[in-house]
Order: sequence, then structure tokens, then C-alpha cells
Amino acid sequence: MAGKLDGQVAIVTAGGSGIGAASAVRFAQEGAAVIVADLSGKRAEAVTAQINDAGGKATMIKMDVADPDGIQATIQLALDTYGRLDVMFNNAGLGELSRLEDTSLESWNRTIAVTLTGTFLGMKYCLPIMRQQAKGAIVNTASVSGIGGDYGMSAYNAAKAGVINLSRSAAIENAQYNIRVNCVCPGAINTRAAQLLGGDRADEFRRLQGEAHPLGRMGEPEEIANTVLFLASDEASFITGQALAVDGGVTSQTGLPNMLSIHEG
Repeated sequence: MAGKLDGQVAIVTAGGSGIGAASAVRFAQEGAAVIVADLSGKRAEAVTAQINDAGGKATMIKMDVADPDGIQATIQLALDTYGRLDVMFNNAGLGELSRLEDTSLESWNRTIAVTLTGTFLGMKYCLPIMRQQAKGAIVNTASVSGIGGDYGMSAYNAAKAGVINLSRSAAIENAQYNIRVNCVCPGAINTRAAQLLGGDRADEFRRLQGEAHPLGRMGEPEEIANTVLFLASDEASFITGQALAVDGGVTSQTGLPNMLSIHEG
């Protein structure tokens, strides 16, 4: 049976761990040749080896998504190695816990550079290639934090909200070229980044995050990867300009108290 991405070529940024690694593996399992791009060459190399050892096709590159030269080199690697580019998964992002007034300009600029500008650059440089091919799919990692606000995450909230509307604009501009652009908006996902965000209270962090989701747990990277695969594939051929929440029900809540429990209590 043919895979969902048979014969296609995909780039995954921040592909060395978490959602990026899970997505790179899923793309390869479905027949794509994958460029695994990551700031950590060691992690990118490990994911690439995992894919190739399983019979897939993958090539790694160490790069910084905030660097235009790094993005262009990654895209050129895809063209030189595999001859085309069909799927661009702009997945890189970062955030730091800090009240707005305590957020340094350096922290703000780095969050915006990686999370928002990195997504902009990924689309800017892949779109001309996809236009020439008259076909392409771009998936950007946004977040439920781009839909609503979080205490102590103002820079991240701003960047992820920007990713959502940037994606919508790109979708409108490129629909005529048969290029689709969508976002995935994860809730709290059990990744290395979440572990680092929790710091020395990582277990409590995971517990609280899990309890905040109606499904009662954090998501797993593979669950987001399955959604990214869907959006990248022809199964989503009539979907563009959308921000799809994959969040265990978090955004379905108003945040108001359970009034029924008050009456019954």
C-alpha cells in the first residue's frame, strides 16, 4: 500500500526532538525523503540515523531557523539531495517563563526571532520552489498559546499568535498556486521542551498540565505528528488557512467554574 507522502520530499525544522522528531519519523514511514534540521546537530543526526536504519530516507543539517542563510542552506540541501521540496514543516519555537515587565529585550527578540521570524523565513524561501512545482504543503507549529493568553508567557503568546495569522495570510496569497498553508496548535505536549520548562519541578508541571486538559493528560509528540502528517498529505487537499487545535479539549473550555457542581455541592 502506498504511503501518504510517497515520492515527496519534506523539511522538518527542530526535527531533532519532540514533535519535530516524531513528525520526521512519520513522514519517512509514509514514503517521504526527509531533511531533519535542528540547532543540535547531534540530535538531528540521531533522528536521521533512526529513519535510515528503519529503511527510510533522511539527511540531516545543523542550522538555526532565525538565520536566513541557515534556512536557505536547508532548502538547497533538499533540492541538491532529492531534487524537489513538497512539504515544509516549520516547527521550531521557544519560550521562557517571565512576567511581561520582567522579560528582557534579549529574551523577547530571541523568542520572536526563532518562533515567528523563523516561520516567516521558512515560508519565504520555500514558496518560490513550490510555486514552480504548482503544488506544496506548508505546516507551521503554532500553539493553543497563540489562541489564548498564558500567565508569564507573553513573548511566546505573541509569537504563536503571529504564526497563526502569518499562516492565514500565506494561505490566501498562495492558494492559486495549489499551495496549502495550515497551522497545528498543540496543547501541552510531553516533550523535552516541556521538561525544561518545568525545571526542577518537572513532575509537578506535568501533573498540573495534564489536569488542565479535559482528557486528563498531556499529549504525546506522536499524536501531533499524526495531525501534521494529515495536514501535509493529500487527505487534507481542501484545507488551507486553518489553525487546528490538537489540545485534549483545552480550547473547548471557557475557563469559568463548573456551576452544576456548585449547585450540587
